[in-house]
Amino acid sequence: MANIKELSIIIPAYNEEKRIGRTLDIYTKFFNKKLDYEILVVLNGCTDKTLDVVKKYARRNVKYINIKKSIGKGGAVIEGFRNVNGGYIAFVDADSSTEPDQLYFIYNKIENSKYDGVIGSRWIKGAKIKKYQPWKRVIASRVYNLLVKLILFLPYRDTQCGAKVFSNRPIKSILNSVIPVGWEFDVALLYALRKRGFKIKEVPIVWADKMGSSLKIAKTAPKMLKSLIRIRLGNSMFKRFLL
Repeated sequence: MANIKELSIIIPAYNEEKRIGRTLDIYTKFFNKKLDYEILVVLNGCTDKTLDVVKKYARRNVKYINIKKSIGKGGAVIEGFRNVNGGYIAFVDADSSTEPDQLYFIYNKIENSKYDGVIGSRWIKGAKIKKYQPWKRVIASRVYNLLVKLILFLPYRDTQCGAKVFSNRPIKSILNSVIPVGWEFDVALLYALRKRGFKIKEVPIVWADKMGSSLKIAKTAPKMLKSLIRIRLGNSMFKRFLL
């Protein structure tokens, strides 16, 4: 029987040749001293040298999947979910905005607790932001969070923070669900888990923005609003009317 890791960490990566190396370096150095873990990098339609960088780190605790055609951040994370089986499953962004000690802090919060998932938050009491995002992104984030609460009734202050840890069973239970795979993936995942009665706790973390995100607010905002409505309708009696 294959060794089941204590923690599986999924890192979706789209053209991250300039940032993924540092992330893998600090994560492996940190977790090598902490627990039995694995990192799975899911390369999502990369057209740069991300694969070459990741290959340099591929060893016992670091694996990768190279998907030639982009399937979105959510699609990459879901593919990761399907290919790991740790007792706990986490996913983080490739830019190391969440340092490994903060992910370990979240892991410790869920281990032996009553919660099925613990998510990091930049916007609750106790959180510390060492470097903020550009003000336009901060405003867009807060407006989006308000829409999430109004449309989906999710109670969280920060659904988009790239630091989340879940127990294995809840994650495996939603793999056959229809979940959008774009920027709205995090919200759809949390909504699907809550609909099934799983308990998720939000905890404050230390976080720092890292420049280089490919997200275009003006172009993405209308799509995000539409996606929230689709998520809501898709889980109601009106889902049969969705195209």
